[in-house]
Amino acid sequence: MPSPSFILLLVLQQGTPLIQPPIDAVCKQLQHVELALVPVAAAPEICISPGLMTNFVFDSLVKVELQDEVRFQELTRGRSTLSLLPPPDLVKGERLRLTATLGEGSTQQRVTFSLVGYPGRATHQVEVYRDERPREALLLEIAQEQAKTRQLLDELERTRDRLVQLQVRLEQSSGLLGLIANQMLSKKGVECQELKKKEFVRSEGVLTYEWGFGYRSDKSMAAELWLKNSSPEPWTAAVGSLVDAQGHEVGRMKLRQENPIGPNSEGSVILEVDAPRTEGRGELTLWLRDENSRGITVHGLTFP
Repeated sequence: MPSPSFILLLVLQQGTPLIQPPIDAVCKQLQHVELALVPVAAAPEICISPGLMTNFVFDSLVKVELQDEVRFQELTRGRSTLSLLPPPDLVKGERLRLTATLGEGSTQQRVTFSLVGYPGRATHQVEVYRDERPREALLLEIAQEQAKTRQLLDELERTRDRLVQLQVRLEQSSGLLGLIANQMLSKKGVECQELKKKEFVRSEGVLTYEWGFGYRSDKSMAAELWLKNSSPEPWTAAVGSLVDAQGHEVGRMKLRQENPIGPNSEGSVILEVDAPRTEGRGELTLWLRDENSRGITVHGLTFP
């Protein structure tokens, strides 16, 4: 009976793909390989992907040997080119050998590539040079890299300009300036009144409503509430809702809380809902919950 080591050697010789982690380097659209600079023991890694064609261009006549060639969806050989469409069942990290023999007679040179499966990302073209590339090719690549760098710098500058504009708009949207600019104020201004505690219901005995103030502008309602946390864990509002007597939610709520309310401590929560002055009238019910569904429900709140 053959030994396990002999069976393993036989399997590898039959060309079964070797699955290894994919390469860490970013897959390049265009990859240059100068054989004069490639270590003898090295196998340049090329990204391939199902559905994406990869082309090899050699600077001399070439003969190629491809591991598991029958699996490839398409393979086209030229005198100095090779185009391949990888197997549809290629998995991420799968490696297949491509051996190329360049030139003829005593000047032949042999190189082995490692084709690495990387679904969705592939090298479009691989240019292989036996000697160092001519000066014109190097200058062209430098020009392409410089153009790409200029494009990235332009995009970075546009992003910075956009960030400055957003910062300016953010500063202008605060305070009365923002209220006026967003047409949220009329002759009535911002009305304010105390939200008196008519009735409250504790949720799991976590919070108690102590006091608060309600505000109303032309387009929104807001409130600052002071709550007492009776639980042993800090509490931070995550979601909330303001509902009228008919069970309809009044606008979409936005929450702001500077700091968590500590155990056996009081703290404030600020909320705002988008609602014109004609909405949100009468007694409203407010509920607030944290990420663990702990919170409070307060009934009978009347806004100005």
